[in-house]
Order: sequence, then structure tokens, then C-alpha cells
Amino acid sequence: MSTILQEIIKMKTGEIKELKERGYKPFNQSIKHTNRLYDSLGKADRLQVIAEIKRASPSKGDIRLEVDPAQQAKEYEMAGAAAISVLTDTHFFKGSMDDLAKVRKEVSIPILCKDFILDPVQIDRAEDAGANIILLIVAALDESTLHSLFDYAESKGLEVLVEVHNEEEMKAAVEMGAHIIGINNRNLKTFEVSLEVTERLGTIVNNKDIILISESGIKHEADCEKAAKAGVHGVLVGETLMRSNDCASTLASLQVLRGK
Repeated sequence: MSTILQEIIKMKTGEIKELKERGYKPFNQSIKHTNRLYDSLGKADRLQVIAEIKRASPSKGDIRLEVDPAQQAKEYEMAGAAAISVLTDTHFFKGSMDDLAKVRKEVSIPILCKDFILDPVQIDRAEDAGANIILLIVAALDESTLHSLFDYAESKGLEVLVEVHNEEEMKAAVEMGAHIIGINNRNLKTFEVSLEVTERLGTIVNNKDIILISESGIKHEADCEKAAKAGVHGVLVGETLMRSNDCASTLASLQVLRGK
């Protein structure tokens, strides 16, 4: 039985083939010279929030299909988000690159293109839409491709969030020289979420030059306190903020003091 990640990769492979054959609508957005995410997270005394625009997901179904990404992004920026994550996958998450381009016009903080990147053409497209950061998922890539895409993104001046789910992937990310590592608390096979993943993986990273981010399942201040104790610098939060009736207060509650 295939996992959801395998299904996504299969779909994405077809999309990439079409992108290369037909090309894509250029946005010609200039990347705003924002503060580097690495620097802003490393200097902060409090846990920083990467606020996500997330219309839907395979695990949760529809979350907020009607969201205006530009307006949501402005609310995030005003609430003190360190960066904005935009889910651009259409088939599984109902997002689009149009969403990212609209967000870029409205905010001056860094933007993460949250997608399943398997090929350099996707990095080119994300940059064209105005992304400052791209996501590389260790579980979705073989070692050679992971290294190649990482080097390519960095050569274009983009930051890279390298996502890991277990000890083996964390080791691969550290050895590759990743500067920002995201610990995903969601099991990609069962979709179960446990903050113990962050607690376990966060404490095994001894390199203080590496920025750690906890992803998935962050709902309350207590979750952020657990993450902070594990040594992370920030949290990536989607559903909780998308469902909140008071985005500013919810985001503020997540910015707990972190131990250094």
C-alpha cells in the first residue's frame, strides 16, 4: 500500500514533466531583500512563528478554502510572524503559485514556498513568484538529488528549510550542511502527530549554528514550551492560525521565551 508521500511524489512528477514541456506563467516578481530567516530566528529571545497559509490538507480536509492569501499574509505580518509559509501544491493542499505571488506583493518578511520540490524547475518557479525560502523534504529525495537541489537553491541566494522526520534524516541534513532544519512531528506513513519527535530530534543536534524549527501539531503555548525546551528556534504553524478567530493573540501566545 502506497503512503500519501508516495502518492504526492507520483502526482508531482507528472506536474514537473508538464512544467518542462509547457512552461509556466511567469510572475517576474523581484525577491524582496528581507531579513534572512536564519538571522532573525537565531537572534530572537522568543520562539518565532512561521505562519502558514493553508487552505486544506490530506489529513484534515478543507480548512479555509475561501481564504484571501494576501489579506491573511498581512494579518500574519502585523501579528509579528517571522516569515510566511505558502502551500503551493494544488492537488492535495488546494494552494497555488498564484497565492504565493499575491502574498509577495503585500508583505516584506520572508516567504517560504511550501511544496514537494523534486526538480530545479520548481525552484526557478518559486523564485519567479517571489519566494525567499524553499522546502526540501529528506524523505522525498535520494541523497544525490537532495544535495543537488540544496546547492542549486543556495546558488540562487535562496534559503533552504530542510525537513526531517527521524534520526537518520536528521543525520543526513546535518552532514549536508543544512543551516535551517525543520522537524516534522507528523508521521508521513500514518499521519499521526507527536511533539515527542521534536523533543527527541531537537536534543541530538549539538551544533549551535543550526536553526531548528518544529512543524505540525503546534496548537497551544504548552506545545511551544516543549519545543523551546528541545532547543528549537521557531515553529511552523498552519491549521491553528487558519482556524483562529483572533490571529494576532493566537500568534503572540506561541512566542514563548526560549532557552539558549
